[in-house]
Parts: sequence; C-alpha cells; structure tokens
Amino acid sequence: MLADFLLYLSLFLIWFMLFYHMFLMQGGYLHAQSYRKTAEKYLSQMKEYPTVSILIPAHNEEVVIENTLKSMVRLNYPKDKLEVIVINDNSSDDTGNIVEGFANMYPYIKVIHTKPPLGGKGKSGALNTGLKHSTGEFIVVYDADNTPEPDAVTQLASGLMNDQKAGAVVGKFRVTNGSKNLLTRLINIETITFQWLAQAGRWFWFKLSTIPGTNFAIRRSILEKLGGWDEKALSEDTELSFRVYNLGYHIRFFPSAVTWEQEPEMIKVWWKQRTRWARGNEYVIFKYLLNFKDLNNKKVGLDLIYFLFTYLLFFGGVMISHSIFILNIFFDLNLSMGAVSYVLLVLGFLLFVTEVALALSFEKDQLTLKNAVIILFMYFTYSQLWLLLVVYATYLEAKRVLLKQEVTWYKTQRFKEKETSENRSA
Repeated sequence: MLADFLLYLSLFLIWFMLFYHMFLMQGGYLHAQSYRKTAEKYLSQMKEYPTVSILIPAHNEEVVIENTLKSMVRLNYPKDKLEVIVINDNSSDDTGNIVEGFANMYPYIKVIHTKPPLGGKGKSGALNTGLKHSTGEFIVVYDADNTPEPDAVTQLASGLMNDQKAGAVVGKFRVTNGSKNLLTRLINIETITFQWLAQAGRWFWFKLSTIPGTNFAIRRSILEKLGGWDEKALSEDTELSFRVYNLGYHIRFFPSAVTWEQEPEMIKVWWKQRTRWARGNEYVIFKYLLNFKDLNNKKVGLDLIYFLFTYLLFFGGVMISHSIFILNIFFDLNLSMGAVSYVLLVLGFLLFVTEVALALSFEKDQLTLKNAVIILFMYFTYSQLWLLLVVYATYLEAKRVLLKQEVTWYKTQRFKEKETSENRSA
C-alpha cells in the first residue's frame, strides 16, 4: 500500500540521518579531546603575525556596536598588524556616530559609510565593500553583535599560518543572552549541538566544515580569486564555503577561537532570521547540485548531500511520518509495521536526546538538570517549529525562483544588553 511505502521511506530517511549524526558525534567527541593540543602547538610555532583586516558589516546596530568595538580594542593582537573596518551600511540610527567616535580614538579602527544605490543591499554587499578598502593578508569577519574573546583573532590567524591547506579557519561562537528566556535557552542548546556535532564531526572525519556568518578567517588571496561574496545569496557564508572547497582547500573548525553573540529573544525575530537561513541554504543546495558536473572538487558532494538531507529529505521524512501518524489515528491505514513504527519513533527521540546531551557535556556548566529538561521539551516544540519553518522557507524560495523576484535581506533585530561579562556569568 502507498501508506506502507511512504512510512518505510520516511523511517529510512529519518534513521539514515540519525545514524549519520551518531557518526558525526563520535568525530565531535574526538575533536573536543584533541583540539587544545593543536591550538597550543600552532601558537608556539607562530613566529610572526600576519596582517589582519577585520570586517564588521553594520546596518542600524546602535544597540550593540559599542560593545563589539570595545571587544576589538581588547584583542590581544599587535595593533600595527591589525585594522578593524566597520561598514556602516546605510544606517538610519546612531551607528555611524558611535563608530566614528572609536575611529577618532583608535587609528586601527576605520569606518566606511555606504548609501544607496550601492549600500543597504545586505551583508554580502557590505562585506565586498569592506574587502575593497582592506589591506590585510587575512580577512576576519565579525557580526556587529559579536564580542570575541581577546585571543580569538590570534587563534584564527595561527590556524591559517600553520595549515597551508586551510582556505579558511572557523571559530566557535557562544550565546551571550542564553539565559534570557526559554527561547534563548533553546537556541543556546541548538548552537552548541550544531558546532560539536555538525562542525566538529564533519571536520574530524572529512576535513569539512561550514563557514558561519561570524568568527572566521579567510585568506585574502582566496577571496580575490573568487570575486568576494555572492550578493544573491541569503546565506553568503554557506555559499562561500562551497567555493572555497571547490578551489581544493579545506575549512578547519578551530574551537579555541571563541566569540560571543546575541541571539533572538522573540519568536518573530527568530522566525525571520531562520527563514533567511533556510532559504539561503536551499539556494546554495540547488545552485551547486544543478552544476555538480562542473565542480572541480567532487568532495563537495559530501556536504551537498548533508545539506540536502538536512533541509529537504530529512525534514520531508519527518513530515511524512507525522502525517501518517495523525491520519492513522482517524483512519485505519492498515500499516504492516504497526507498533514497530512507534517503537522506532521512540528510539529516534531517545537518540536525539542522547546526542544533544553529549554535545552539551563538551561545554563547561551546560549539561545541567534545567537544560536536560529543556532538551526533552525541545524535541516536541522547537524542533517541530523548525519543520514548519522549512516548509515556509521552501515555499518562499520556490516563489522567488518561479516569479524571478529580487532577493531581499532581513537584518536580525538586536536587543539592549548589559556588559558582556555579566551575560557570560549568568
């Protein structure tokens, strides 16, 4: 029967992803045990410091930009080798004046003011503008709500200096407002799991990881060869990752470089941000899947499959299984698996809980009783909300392609915070 076929298909997709995540988590655990030794070795071998340009795209960031620039001042990196370029991208608030104040005090901090028609088009355009005005051998990117730890840039630079096959080095990010409310606690758990499972696991086994939107360093020569960032991509970071792979480089996950960032505190802000991420990643999937035969580095296929499963096949499998479960309550679908399918779903849930709990155990003071309860709650709420979001994002992206609509950028709303040190101790 059709219902049986769809149920088998959905369970295969779900369990394929669950087993793959188990495999990745093993790699994440092994990387967590070894990366500190590598970081210490790299720092000891760093005889000279390369020139570094930090790019900070900023559109209406008056709420957070001051703390970000204070963290730039605190960086333990030779200031004669450092330039911090803030791209004040068509802001209508006090962002420009705040940055100008820092630029007047610190000669290594610069500000570029952009206006339409070139300015105000999104993060990729702002980064490309900053790249043209930069001089550093390495380019580091931070979002305007980020407060990197003092050694973060040194760690990123040491990764590139000591690993010539690395086109980019990706650091770890933590959440400053993780204890603000239930939503930020869920996001905090999500980000920790993503980094130790997906980033660390893929790096350990395949020498693959995805460039995030912040806290990464990339060789200037690579950006120039690639022509900068793709201004049509809503997930410019993921898109750039695939082009770096295709040049034959790997992207190193280097969790010793740590930044702290703000996450959405309201569900509507989260929804808009994550919708942009999902649409952007779907754009990347189809851009490279349709042109796979033209790619020089076929290893890219591993990550294409991962993103394809994550955003389409896995979510599709879960949606099918949920639909069959609900329909079977009201109509007898004569399923041959019967109770076995329910056992598999329960086991899948327990595996989900185990994987998330393991990821939290890699971070100090994160595997708490409160977080353990939230993980149970997370599966039935936050994870299910992701399903609806991906469906919505797929609809929007399909409509954009069919109607040839122009890409519009949504900037995540920021929230006023106390000093970063207070947030980290919360």
